[in-house]
Formats: sequence, C-alpha cells, structure tokens
Amino acid sequence: MATTEIYRYLTIKKGKYALDPEGYLVNMNDWSPDVAEALAHEEGITLTEEHWEVLQVLRDFYARYEMAPAMRPLVKAVGQALGAEKGRSIHLMRLFPDSPAKVAARLAGLPKPTHCL
Repeated sequence: MATTEIYRYLTIKKGKYALDPEGYLVNMNDWSPDVAEALAHEEGITLTEEHWEVLQVLRDFYARYEMAPAMRPLVKAVGQALGAEKGRSIHLMRLFPDSPAKVAARLAGLPKPTHCL
C-alpha cells in the first residue's frame, strides 16, 4: 500500500487536516462541509447551493464507483442527477474554474480524478 506524501496542513477551527502536494485530503474521512468551505476559500470560490449540488453528485459517484470522475463522466453524472442544463461543461467551468473535475473533486474530499493532468 502506497503512502501519500503530506505536503501541508489545512487548519480550521475544528482541526488540522493533512493535504498532499496537490491540495487533496490525504485522508478522505477528514472531509466535512467545513473542510470543503476552507478548501474553496483557498481557490477563491464561495460555495453556493449549485456548488453543493455538484459536490454531492461527486461524492455519490465516488461511493458508487470508488473513483472520482474525469470531466466527461462528471458532465454526464451531473446531467443525469441535476438535469441537462446543469450537466454542461460551461456550467461546471463557471462553478469550478480552470479544471472542474480536479477542483470539484478536491473540494468534495475525493482523490484526484484519473486521467486529469
């Protein structure tokens, strides 16, 4: 079993959480809405209801498939769960700039999606 390198810690009122060099939680069980808010703040994102919907879709996807989705599966999963209008790349880019699959997975407390650079 490979060990994950701890790069730094995210410190919030409720504790100190280990992050890897790319800012993902080392221990997925450390995730909470407070951790998501703190990680989002680092990204310059204020989480809205639309963000939380996508984060829940991601967490449900992970629970089912044991992997964080790359962009195409993310778009498809969001479309199936939240409707065609929200299941569009442009919508996800607006919510999670730069790389929606990576940023949203990080905020959802999931590992980096496979096939994401």
